[in-house]
Amino acid sequence: MLPLSPSSPASPSPLSPDGVVSALRAAGCVFAEDEARLILAAARTPDELAAMVARRVAGLPLELVVGWAEFHGLRIAVEPGVFVPRRRTEFLVEQALALAPDASVVVDLCCGSGAVGAALAAVLGPRAPIELHATDIDPAAVRCARRNVAPYGGQVHTGDLFQALPGSLRGRVGILAANVPYVPTDEVGLLPAEARDHEPRVALDGGPDGLDVLRRVAAEAPHWLAPGGCLLIETSERQAPAALEAFTGAGLAARLVASEELYANVVIGLRLQP
Repeated sequence: MLPLSPSSPASPSPLSPDGVVSALRAAGCVFAEDEARLILAAARTPDELAAMVARRVAGLPLELVVGWAEFHGLRIAVEPGVFVPRRRTEFLVEQALALAPDASVVVDLCCGSGAVGAALAAVLGPRAPIELHATDIDPAAVRCARRNVAPYGGQVHTGDLFQALPGSLRGRVGILAANVPYVPTDEVGLLPAEARDHEPRVALDGGPDGLDVLRRVAAEAPHWLAPGGCLLIETSERQAPAALEAFTGAGLAARLVASEELYANVVIGLRLQP
């Protein structure tokens, strides 16, 4: 190897802050400096740091590299094979809190990491005792969600949507949040590689038009909601008209709310008072 000339800057050590930033930037990470700070803070040993940088450079989502995702002011534990909560879903949480600030029973269907349920409980819990339940069909998601809802006394059930819930919740749910999969089957392959290659297909694929699971949830929701209770489901702008139709067809008073800033669309359905 030729010696560096006095005027040639030495390359940063691969494990130095500058070296980590350089590796992430070379891999195409747009926010390399921010990501480097998170990885450096999470790594406990040089070997762990090297392994984390290698995983991120190889394309693993940052949240899975560091083991957590920021969501509604909380640090949500995530692990490989579990859907990473999106910041746009914070809009769904805000809508639920505005609609039912005194809800005592909260259900998070298709809970993934349990981020939505944890975020709702973190705000509602200090006001009054709440009963929090979450469900997912994926055992890996259930294990992860249990870590995130445990501080709020939440229970997580394994199973297909409402089938997993205790029957005692029928007619008592004040907030029913369902972050269902809504990507049309033919479009899953068009998703960014971080989602397509590293998140479970069951958390992404919503069937031919993306609304298979949404329709199932809307159809059953009135049996579980308390009078005045609300169902909230995230969807896309393109799917919103059909989603609204599913809600109204189930007998819910439905409307669409949207956030241009977060590029979020949430369909809200209320069970009318008897």
